[in-house]
This record gives sequence, structure tokens and C-alpha cells, in this order.
Amino acid sequence: MKLPKRTRTIALFEKLGPGLITGAADDDPSGIATYSQAGAQFGFGLLWTLVLTYPLMTAIQLVSAQIGRVTGNGLARNMDDILPRWLVTALVALLFIANTINIGADIAAMGDAAALVVGGGSHIFTIVFAIGSLLLQMFVPYRHYAKILKWMTLVLFSYVALVFMVKVDWAAAGKGMIWPTIAGAGAVTMVVAIFGTTISPYLFFWQSSQEVEEINQSDAMKPLIEAPHQAKREFTRMRLDTFSGMAISNVVAITIMIGTAATLNAAGITEINTAADAAKALQPVAGQFAFLLFSLGIIGTGLLAVPVLAGSAAYAVGETRGWKSGLEYTPMQARGFYTVIAASTLLGIGIDWSPLDPIKALFWSAVINGVVAVPIMAAMMIVVSRKSVMGAFTATGWLLFFGWMATAVMAAAAVAMFFV
Repeated sequence: MKLPKRTRTIALFEKLGPGLITGAADDDPSGIATYSQAGAQFGFGLLWTLVLTYPLMTAIQLVSAQIGRVTGNGLARNMDDILPRWLVTALVALLFIANTINIGADIAAMGDAAALVVGGGSHIFTIVFAIGSLLLQMFVPYRHYAKILKWMTLVLFSYVALVFMVKVDWAAAGKGMIWPTIAGAGAVTMVVAIFGTTISPYLFFWQSSQEVEEINQSDAMKPLIEAPHQAKREFTRMRLDTFSGMAISNVVAITIMIGTAATLNAAGITEINTAADAAKALQPVAGQFAFLLFSLGIIGTGLLAVPVLAGSAAYAVGETRGWKSGLEYTPMQARGFYTVIAASTLLGIGIDWSPLDPIKALFWSAVINGVVAVPIMAAMMIVVSRKSVMGAFTATGWLLFFGWMATAVMAAAAVAMFFV
């Protein structure tokens, strides 16, 4: 019997998980600020970057998922087996620093957006959002928390709705997607920022660890290296999940860039520093409802991204230190893991209250991410190619090609950061 369309849609959504949440978390308030600035400053001219990043980010995230599902261990644990301990420790320390800065920027943007919508002090909202996110991670078991995060991804569609509320030159937008242009050093810097925002190390660690969490939720599920008969079903699920999650991530990023290009750039507003700046600038240009959609989107994506940022750092630190790690454990069962989550979140609040310029801090966070991503991605590609680690499930064909291509592109972007 053929199921009703609504039932089939819900069933499909239920199959999505780590890939969907990872892709959605990529469009955090810091990413929104980057895409908004690209649209405001360069109009439709840099849309091609997001078309290019789709196969690259999909491949590297699928590599991450495959490593976790096949081995039953997170990315940091697997890296520890092939890289010198000092190098893994240094990379994880830099990841923690970059994630903490990113958390600070994200919760500050959420506080600003809330203050724009309802009034009041942005610092108070920042504290409320940060503490609320921390408490959810600490006291809601993974099996329930993952469902909360998954349904929160629907907030991203506010940015898709925004595009249909403004007048868009679709011919120019279409050309921007398929015809690469880079005009000047400023455009080169922005391209590097887009790559760094879209393909970020914290996403690698998160998706790999979430695959391990999924294994731990069921007695019937085992690492594929121990239960190869599960491989066909699980590889199909991972591909559907990751392709869908990354597609949603890039479509939303494209709509943000199109929306700000069609409104802010068209109105001569070319300087956007934060996601809240973009929301504020939209109000007189696109109207009150567009402003509200954009602002609420910032808050929603921040609530989704902050636990991913804090959690990915905790997984990385915990795995390298041999700690019990996972959101299914209670704080008393995994003290070290939750200490890292609490430390990164509370330090993020401190950044918001400090005299540190959040824009400069975010820039240096992007620089750290861009540099750290390269050796991490290279290590991932080595791990996923080793039969001693992956058994019969080593990466081959298109996944191997696009995984190394993504690594090469990020290496080129990292080099370009120091020359633009």
C-alpha cells in the first residue's frame, strides 16, 4: 500500500540525523554574517563559490561519517593512531580556541538579534542563550537532544522564504552561480572566508562523533568493521543524510547571499560586519517582516550551532585524552567531556563581555580554522584509505577524488589568507 505523501515525507525526515544537523550548524550566525557581507559587497558575483563547495564539503563530511560508522571511534581517536601525539594535541587545542571564539561571536549575534526584535540589553540575552544551550547539553540525553536539534533545522527555511519576499534579478543570480568572477583583493579575501566558513574542522569532528553516538544508541548496531552485513543499509543512510544536509546548508547560504545582494547591495549598502548588522540594514530596505525573519533565523541557527561548536571540541579533547565522551552520559559519568563543553561556552560569554573586538576575533578564528583544516583533512583522507583501519570499507572512486580535492582547495585557501 502506498503511504500518503505527508507520511513519506516524515519518514524520510526521520532517516536524517548527523548529516542534517551538521549541515544546518554550518549556517551559524558567523556564517550568516560572511554570506551577508559577500552579498552586500559583491552582489551576485560570488554565488559560484557555494556551488563549488557543495561537492567538496559533501565528500569530506561523508569521509568523516564513514570513519565514525566503520570504526566506531570518533575522528580524533582515529587521528591519534596515525599522527604524532603532540601534533594531534596541538590541532585539538587550536580547534578548541577557534570554536570558543566562534561561540562568543555566535551568542553575541543572537543577543543582538533578540535585542533588535524585543528591545532590552543584548548582553542579558547572550547569557540566557548560552546558559540555556549549556543546560540542554548537560541534562538532556542524546536520543532526545538529537531530535530537538533536528527539528530546529527547520528554522533555516526562514532564509529561503526571505528570497521570495524581495525582488531578485534571477538572470544575474543565475550567472553568478555558474560564471566565476573575482574582482580585486577584497574578493579574494571573501572567497577565502566563504571556503573557511563553509568547510570547517568542527563539522568534521561533530559528524564523525554523532555516527558513533548513533551506534551506541542500539544494541543491534555495531561498527561496520565488526558487522559488515549492516554496511549496505548504513552507507545508503549516510549518503542520503550527508547529501541532504550539505544541500540544505548550501541552499540556505545561497539564499542569504541572493537576499542581501538583491536588497542591500542594490541599495548601496555594502558594509556588513555581523549578522545583526545585516538584519538591521534589511529593515528599511526589505520591510519589517523580512527583518523579523532574518533576526529570528539568527537566533534559531545560533541555538543549533552553539552545541555543535562546544560538543565537537569536547569530543576531540575527550577522545585524545581517553575520557568517557558522549551526550548520552550524564555530567557525573563524563566529567571531563562536559567540563570542556562548559569551559568553551562560558569563555564564549566572556568574549562577549570583554573589550576584544568580536569582528577581529572572528577573523582570527577563521584563520585558525583555515590552517587547522588542512592537516586534519589530510589525516582524514589517510585514515579512510587505510585497510588496517577501515577494513573492506576504504574510500574509493569519487569519494577519494573529491575528498583530496577538498583538501587541496582548503590548502590553497589557507595559503591565500597570508597573501591577500
